[in-house]
Amino acid sequence: MKYNAVAALAVLSLVLSPALAAAQSVVVTRSVLPALPYTLIYPEPMIASGGGADPLVINHPEAPLQCEMRVVPVEDTGWTAETALDQINDGDVATSWAEIMPGFVMGAKGITSYQDATALIYDGSSPESAMGVPLTVVHTETVSNGRGYILDCLYATAEAEQARPIVDFIIANFATKLDAECCIGATVAPEQETTPAQ
Repeated sequence: MKYNAVAALAVLSLVLSPALAAAQSVVVTRSVLPALPYTLIYPEPMIASGGGADPLVINHPEAPLQCEMRVVPVEDTGWTAETALDQINDGDVATSWAEIMPGFVMGAKGITSYQDATALIYDGSSPESAMGVPLTVVHTETVSNGRGYILDCLYATAEAEQARPIVDFIIANFATKLDAECCIGATVAPEQETTPAQ
């Protein structure tokens, strides 16, 4: 399954708290492994787990919102987001999400920016899911310094108006390096060090 705690989305409230939409403090999480560099910045109520060589998962404790970032090996170090966009196959994408999102339909696709890299982005949704609620996914990926980076965020489709701006913030402030700076206009909470899963 693509997400360790994705089943928790169905258990969580389907109404995002006003505090989620108005969150102004953020947490900066950096890789503990110099060979797998990244900086992930997200709203303070969200909680990180994993990291290191394992995927880093961030969940909101009171809302159906989860993101997973992983560093993956790549064979094509000349990969570009523009080429990937030209070659994306909607059917292959739908098949890759079918296990947790039956009936997946591709939405928008294009190019977006992380702090330090250009990334492929697409979103898609399904009218049903393994969790019993319609889900939306926002997928981004890039290659930087010979490493592949994938950042996927899932949320209840009914909560898109409040969840999508948070997802867009997380994506825009993600970096493929250890020493990225935080966003403008936000208060930084104390840094969290994630402990790799044993």
